[in-house]
Amino acid sequence: MYRAPVSDIAHTLKYTVGFGAALEDGRFGDEISDDLVDAILDEAARFANEEMVPIGWHGDRDGVTVKDGEVTTAEGWADLYRRWTEGGWNAITGPEEFGGQGLPLSLGLAVSEMWNSASIGFSLCPTLTMGAVEALEIHGSDELKATYLAKLVSGEWTGTMNLTEPQAGSDLAALKAKAEPVGDGTYRIFGQKIFITFGEHDFTDNIVHLVLARLPDAPAGTRGISLFLVPKFIPNEDGAPGARNDVICHSVEHKLGIHGSPTCTMIYGDGKFGDQPGAIGWLIGEENRGLNCMFTMMNNARLLVGLEGVAVAEAAYQKALEYAEERRQGKAAGWQGEGMAPIVFHPDVRRSLLTMKAMTAAARAICYACAFAIDMSHDAHGVSARGAASGADGQADETSKWAARANLLTPIAKAFSTDIGVDVANTGIQVHGGMGYVEETGAARLLRDARIAPIYEGTNGIQAIDLVMRKLPLANGRAVHDYIADLRQMADEAGKSNAEAFGTTGERLGRALDDLTEATEWLQERLQAGETESALAAATPYLRQFGLTAGGCYLARSAETGENQGRTALARFFAENLLGETSALKDRVLSGADSLKAAAEHALASA
Repeated sequence: MYRAPVSDIAHTLKYTVGFGAALEDGRFGDEISDDLVDAILDEAARFANEEMVPIGWHGDRDGVTVKDGEVTTAEGWADLYRRWTEGGWNAITGPEEFGGQGLPLSLGLAVSEMWNSASIGFSLCPTLTMGAVEALEIHGSDELKATYLAKLVSGEWTGTMNLTEPQAGSDLAALKAKAEPVGDGTYRIFGQKIFITFGEHDFTDNIVHLVLARLPDAPAGTRGISLFLVPKFIPNEDGAPGARNDVICHSVEHKLGIHGSPTCTMIYGDGKFGDQPGAIGWLIGEENRGLNCMFTMMNNARLLVGLEGVAVAEAAYQKALEYAEERRQGKAAGWQGEGMAPIVFHPDVRRSLLTMKAMTAAARAICYACAFAIDMSHDAHGVSARGAASGADGQADETSKWAARANLLTPIAKAFSTDIGVDVANTGIQVHGGMGYVEETGAARLLRDARIAPIYEGTNGIQAIDLVMRKLPLANGRAVHDYIADLRQMADEAGKSNAEAFGTTGERLGRALDDLTEATEWLQERLQAGETESALAAATPYLRQFGLTAGGCYLARSAETGENQGRTALARFFAENLLGETSALKDRVLSGADSLKAAAEHALASA
């Protein structure tokens, strides 16, 4: 059974990515102390262990039901959500002006890991609400904020993100949903949206949909998309849910995993509710600038999805370790007891378990580092890098650097971590042997749940494209090299250590960083020369190369920032057993484009 790894989470947060030093410097204000951080992590762990884990599996067993457009969630889930919001967990990073606690995203992310390990299906609901809060806070009108933000921050109401349509998945230029101005400041929304997570449920008495749609005179393509707020129930003057809006859940998907999370097809404006067809909506931000508003919500959502990979990997590792310590099979050289040895003594099983643990720790550090960069891109008063431009040059330079760092790390955190979630859960089934392939142990559920994360919020191939095409050119190409320089400092510190337990960690990290630098420069040269196809062909192996290299450096730093033999041993295992893959990945980056093009033209055509 999953137990929140508070020590690993706290160490990664405070020491590996630098949150503790920033806390001591007063970066997050006087109200947040180290003791408060520990208390929050401990209480979150208690809630996850004692209240979420025992009923989290109900979602997989029971799924959801839909009747007449109303969705009923799994046994106990609605009551669990009530207790969760009463505990203030939905408001942990919310704006204080609207009832939130205003705590750093880094701390909120650490807490969210525990929720997702306990049940990804349940945690998807507040994940979307947090994104809606951010989009509305930054882009919404004062009237919309006054009506909706406090209820979204508290969790009294939940939020959704409505992008995808049957003909428009990742290519939002093909979006067809319509928004017709009424003339009184509202719009009538018409269209169909698919794959809407928690688009309908029984947790709350109102749901606030953020919907992308086109105005009648909108230009073609993504430039003609606007964002609208469309509530399930239109609030009365007193703020309570009033008349039913013309939006309904048509059906829910029957999925491979995350059965407890309703994935809905939503119909807007079919005339089922209201005095005339059309769901009433309010514009968020400017007309035809909807993607700008939505990406405010989506960028942090990508990070949170990356964290889902970390969370399921941690749960899978714990489950596999527990099984390996109990299951007895064969003889093992290191086993001194009587009878068959627990399989944890077999070297191949140990290799699997250590790979699971090391990859999970590496992905955790990357996600936390991304969240910390987002926090550091704001000053102590929450001013973003954009707002800091009018302040002192030093402050503006620092916040801009951290904003670029966050932008660079976001696609890596999302794609690398969710790939690791699938890999680790898959290895967990292998450790279980035949018992992993049946539902009794729960190992299969973790793999099924993990498999959605590489698809969510832009597939991992799209994240790799984003990294190469948009993030490598940041700050005229300097942002990525500044980050690699910081990673090299971590590697150098491990190399200078006299600790024999580090083995060849520093040397191997140095070689991996050399390879990453070479691959990065090669890609930047291709982009400057206009050889876009070659750069795109290398994007996916490059992202994994980046993730492995950064992860290895963070593990070395983790070992350097605490007297823990286990962390040192894990960093060495990663460097000497897993980091060698980066050399092969560099070769794929530099040499794979021509063969990919030839194979696509000939091998695929003959299939």
